Amino acid sequence: MLYAIICYGAEAKVRSLDRKADDALMEKLGKVHEKLVHAKKLGPHFRLMTTGTAKTVRAGEPQVFDGPFAETKEALLGLYLVDCPSLDDALATARELEVERIRAGVGGTLEVRPLLSYFEGTAL
Repeated sequence: MLYAIICYGAEAKVRSLDRKADDALMEKLGKVHEKLVHAKKLGPHFRLMTTGTAKTVRAGEPQVFDGPFAETKEALLGLYLVDCPSLDDALATARELEVERIRAGVGGTLEVRPLLSYFEGTAL
């Protein structure tokens, strides 16, 4: 089953990483990624651009707002798409990713949510 591992955290903390620290974080996460790729469990994963680049479309009158949904200390930073046989396995994968985020000093919250596919989409 497919799961989204949705990454929340303090955007300012992540954005304050210098190139060397960011490269070190990505190298540590890369070790987890390699393991997941080898197990054929990892789909695309993304780091989102800053919340300042976000726009929000709300129901009702078609309007576009600057920024994310609401002012919070944590923002949606990115997401992974993983293929795991169970929720417990997806949670274990999220814990492994979070350990490396904590070691890099960015920490935050990872939300694991099962996905239902209703449209395959097209190749990008």
